[in-house]
Amino acid sequence: MIYCVEDDAGIRNMMLYTLNSAGLQAKGFSDSNAFWQEMQNELPDLILLDLMLPGGDDGLTILNKLKQKPSTENIPVIIATAKGEEYDRVIGLDSGADDYLCKPFGMMEMVSRVKAVLRRTKKSSTSILCYNDLTLNDERHEVTACGKIVELTLKEYEILRLFMENIGQAFSRDKILSYIWGVDFFGETRTVDVHIGTLRTKIGKCGEYIQTVRGIGYKMEKN
Repeated sequence: MIYCVEDDAGIRNMMLYTLNSAGLQAKGFSDSNAFWQEMQNELPDLILLDLMLPGGDDGLTILNKLKQKPSTENIPVIIATAKGEEYDRVIGLDSGADDYLCKPFGMMEMVSRVKAVLRRTKKSSTSILCYNDLTLNDERHEVTACGKIVELTLKEYEILRLFMENIGQAFSRDKILSYIWGVDFFGETRTVDVHIGTLRTKIGKCGEYIQTVRGIGYKMEKN
């Protein structure tokens, strides 16, 4: 469930329509009072939060309150600010927001950012992933290839976990950039190729499991 806190009814309705059409359940709120009331009934998976809200709590106040409570501090938040309001955007990110949207923003951009943040903040359903001679222990943040512990960088580790959680699924370079680096990363897709290359080298023989999909990207192949 995604909560959209936006006082403009037209924008809010478009956000809800787009999210629901993309297969993501969503509810909308025009102010902080309605939002806090619904928070008593159900906690969302993510919150889209406009910083400029009339009456009651503004967006930054809502964000600060969320991050101060143990029950809500880990709910990912994407803040929305008007174009040019860099100061508010920086304050929001420093206060714990996971990403931001600059108004006016495209609906498909919003969906992409929502999915990317959900992917980055999602807890794996299992802490240990195994594939042939390759094991990833998320609790210990440890990777073992052919019985030997392998030292990976954070990005290499996250790429490997993405593949091991989605055996057989092909990911484009752009999708890997979005999932691992976030939608605001301004680097080139070559960055993915470099990290895949070093990851393959480090896990040795197990590097053969990561297959190049011509014209698309990469996947961890099923045997």
